[in-house]
Amino acid sequence: MRLKALLVIMCLAISMIPIGIIGGFKGFQYTTLFLVGIIITVTFFVSLIISFLISRPLEKLTKNIDEISKGNLDVALEKSEIYEINNLTNSLNRVLASLKLAIHKVGVKKGEIFEETVKAKEEIEEKYKDLLENLDGWTWEIDEDGTIKSCSPKITEILGYQPEEIIGKNILELMPPHETKNMKNILNKIGKKPEHFRLENWYLHKDGHKICILTTGTPIFNKNGKLQGYRAIDRDITEYKQMEEKIKELNNRLKDKEEKIQSLLNECEKLKKTSITIDNLGEKWLENNLESIFIFDEQANIIDCNENMHKKLGYTKGEMLSLNITDFDALLQNKDDIRKKIDEIKKHGSISFKTIHKRKDGSAMLVSETMQYLKDTNRFRCIVREDTI
Repeated sequence: MRLKALLVIMCLAISMIPIGIIGGFKGFQYTTLFLVGIIITVTFFVSLIISFLISRPLEKLTKNIDEISKGNLDVALEKSEIYEINNLTNSLNRVLASLKLAIHKVGVKKGEIFEETVKAKEEIEEKYKDLLENLDGWTWEIDEDGTIKSCSPKITEILGYQPEEIIGKNILELMPPHETKNMKNILNKIGKKPEHFRLENWYLHKDGHKICILTTGTPIFNKNGKLQGYRAIDRDITEYKQMEEKIKELNNRLKDKEEKIQSLLNECEKLKKTSITIDNLGEKWLENNLESIFIFDEQANIIDCNENMHKKLGYTKGEMLSLNITDFDALLQNKDDIRKKIDEIKKHGSISFKTIHKRKDGSAMLVSETMQYLKDTNRFRCIVREDTI
């Protein structure tokens, strides 16, 4: 309520006292009503004059103070007929004099103090605005219950909302149902022990698709140290999350491949250890005084042989390894014969028989053969001794 109106109402209220006294003694006759009218009229005009005398210097003083706040230190404060207001004016004059003296000693122009302050404030506000616009995320502030109090415009790029659309909403309303429980637990935990926090959780875009957000926040306290809420910045890390999942998937595939490769290497190593070749038999053959030996597969192709074997037939070792048994065994001339012999070896483990070998030069020799089935490597070994007719 304005001071003028308050003074008028107060004076009119006071005028009701004599009116009540007159009415009590004489009753409200016409003559009395006339007196009442005069009292109210006179009181009303007197109240206007009093209110003008009091409020006018206060209004001037208010305008002068406003000018001072804008940097005008040359304002002349007018004196008032009212003692209390005049004392207030004198006090302000002394403050102005002290301020001018301080400015003079510092050597700063009077207007610069206020101009620099306003300019600095505007620069800070502009920098803060630029910072919010260029941040790689949107900033928000919530109270202790999770209600959003403020939000930066960057949210439009990330979640599709305008800031005014979400202010007043609970932060949990922006998340899918399965995330709200986790977020509630986090807020409760932070509420019990307020501290800086960093977490990843999923939000819902305005159009419904999910976005992974990295939140970095800090608690807000009042002057008494009571928790008032939280302030944080959110960044969209959906693409990084998808890449992380892709890398994880590729790593799992690579791990599977490595396990398969390792399994194959182990198998090869096992075959290497268990396979029998001429070289790794070496001295053992000599001790047994064996004439010759060769290793062949299920197709009767020669895989390996010792020196006696290829020399007896007149071949080099390289030539020998390119042959099939049918190339030098005169009695095994077709695949059916070989197949029957191999099946017989597998069935009994080993067999012995006599046959004729053809040398490279076309000559023949009678030999005794013992063929053995090497089950671990699925190979066959043949020990050959030359016979006399």
